[in-house]
Order: sequence, then C-alpha cells, then structure tokens
Amino acid sequence: MDLYEYQARDMFERHGVPVLAGLIADTPEQAKAAAEKLGGLTVVKAQVKTGGRGKAGGVKVAPTAEDAFTAAQAILGLDIKGHIVHRVMVAAGAAIAQEFYFSVLLDRANRNYLVLCSYEGGMEIEQLAEERPEALARVAIDPSQGIDLAKATEIAHQAKFPAELVDLVAPVFVKLYDVFVKEDATLVEVNPLVLTESGDIIALDGKVTLDENAEFRQPHHAELADSATADPLEEKAKAHDLNYVKLDGEVGVIGNGAGLVMSTLDVVAYAGEKHGGVKPANFLDIGGGASAEVMAAGLDVILGDPQVKSVFVNVFGGITACDAVANGIVKALEMIGEGATKPLVVRLDGNSVEKGREILAAANHPLVTLADTMDQGADRAAELASK
Repeated sequence: MDLYEYQARDMFERHGVPVLAGLIADTPEQAKAAAEKLGGLTVVKAQVKTGGRGKAGGVKVAPTAEDAFTAAQAILGLDIKGHIVHRVMVAAGAAIAQEFYFSVLLDRANRNYLVLCSYEGGMEIEQLAEERPEALARVAIDPSQGIDLAKATEIAHQAKFPAELVDLVAPVFVKLYDVFVKEDATLVEVNPLVLTESGDIIALDGKVTLDENAEFRQPHHAELADSATADPLEEKAKAHDLNYVKLDGEVGVIGNGAGLVMSTLDVVAYAGEKHGGVKPANFLDIGGGASAEVMAAGLDVILGDPQVKSVFVNVFGGITACDAVANGIVKALEMIGEGATKPLVVRLDGNSVEKGREILAAANHPLVTLADTMDQGADRAAELASK
C-alpha cells in the first residue's frame, strides 16, 4: 500500500525523523486556514500517489494565506497522470541550502535491503542515476544487522557527503531505517532530504510503501487505506480474501494459482488478437480451494465489472479435485441466480477431471461452455467477448 505524502510525513514525525509542519485541506478555504495557522511562507502540495507533481502544476509556493487559497483552487481537481487531486497538504516553507537523496527498499532479487543515497540528489534523481550512476551510492543492508550509526556513517561517506555533513545526516538515516523496519515497509524514500540555511537536516518530501502481508502486525495501517479512491471491485474481492487485480480488457479470468492465472492472461491476450484485440479484464486467483462460496465470490466480483463480456474459468485440479470445482461452479451459478448473465468458458484439468466435466455437462447451464484445453478455452472466451 502506497501512502500519501502527508501520511508519510506523519509517520516520519512519529519515529523522530525531522520534518516540517504540515496540515491537510480538502477545500481552498481549509487551505487558507491552514496557511494562517502555520504562518509565513507555505507550500501547497497535491496529494496524489504518483510522481511529477511539480511539473504538472501540483506544487505551488504560497507567501500568504490568500496565495494558499488561490493555489489550492488551482490544484484541487487537477488531473496528474490520471490521478485527480482531492486533497492538498499545506506545508511550512523552508530556506533550502542543499538537496540530497535517501531511500531504503526491499531488494527481492538479492534477498536483503538496499539503500540508495546521493549527496547530489534532489528532484532530478532519476536523471542523475542514468547519466552519472557513480554519484548514487548503492549499499546492501543485511536485515539481521540493519542500520546503526556506524553503518549510517559508512553510507554517508559512500554517498560522498563532505565530512562536516556526515554527523548531521547519519542520525537521520538511522531514523528513516527505523521507519522502514518498524512499520513493515518495502520502501521509504526521501526526495529531497535537505540542508536548510539554518543548518538543519529536514525530510522535505516522503514516499512510503507498506507491506500488506504484514497487516496482522500493523492493525493501525488499516486507517491509512484510502477507501474513497479505491476500486470498488478490488475492495469487494479483498473483503472475500481473493487475489484480484482489475485490468482493462473484456475477458474475465478465474484460476487457481498465481502462475496458472498469469499464463492464462497471456493466452487470452494472444487469442484476443484474432478477435478484434480482446484482452483479459482481470487477474483473479481463487487459491487452492474452489468451494461454491469462493467461486461465487469470484464470479460476483468479475460479473460486477461492466467491461467484462465473457468469463474464462481455468482450473487445474490438485488438492481440490476437479469434481469439487465443478460442483462449486454449479452451486455458484445457483447462488448468483439472475446475476449471472455473461457466458462462461470452463477448462478443467488434473485430479478427477472426467468427473468434473461430467458434472458440468449434466448441469447443462446455458451460460457454460466446456473447453478441453487452455488454448481452446481462451479462444472461445475471446470470441464470445468480441460478439
């Protein structure tokens, strides 16, 4: 789960990371009141989960409260890379002397953590990494050792901070790592980390991604979810513990096992090229169990997507045999009733496949078509969607 900047700011503050004061506002009037409360120069910043806000007009300096009102008027409702701005943060201004970059992330490929840090960082860090990679320090972090002050000092030296700044930035690196570990994050990024003219190190902007697999350890993270902008189908699937991701196609896909579903997406996309460019509409993994309730929940989610024109159910019977899956499909259609209005193509294989096919054939549901192979099923589902 990605956090908004204001949520990251609040999280940083709880862990002792130096930040500037900031207040959120959903209207220009609230932005003006926030600026009056903070006093002096403020910055009005769009709260969207994407980069490039400044270049898109989503960040404006406001010398006065009236300027903050005008800035919020211009930013609220702005479309930034497909994200509509519904909220801004009014942050205290800072006299910036220098900008740096720091991030710590989960390095899945090497099974450890990785710190990226640069003395020459700042807003154009991507360009710096591409044009002068030697200016961006990459430091592997052993999760069993973490980042203490000694390691943070080593990072600062590798990032080419001058000696007089090492003692200032190293303690901040330690606190940012505390955020990463204690909040079960997969990414903590500060861009920019700044040195002010008064000699303070401040995390001026923050990006945090939380590991949703750790929610059982972090019950307070549920409060950070943005239900107002969440996809209702994804929220419904989440409520049923289904692994669902909405895509932009027309063929709904249900499978058991992430690998099988990913393969099915590819096969559907390939088959769709022959039928007017039809594409898969979603990723939906129902896992190892395919009971009537699970299948009904999955079908309910997919059939609730108005873009879906057909559904391809591709199941390999393993621990859950194909006859149980077939019974689940039949009962699921009974449970959904009139809500089932789109054709289903079902391909079963594996344990008790013949029994499963017999059950579906005997049910003779008008919406269900049986397929012998994955390629055949994908082609038929794409054909039905195209019509």
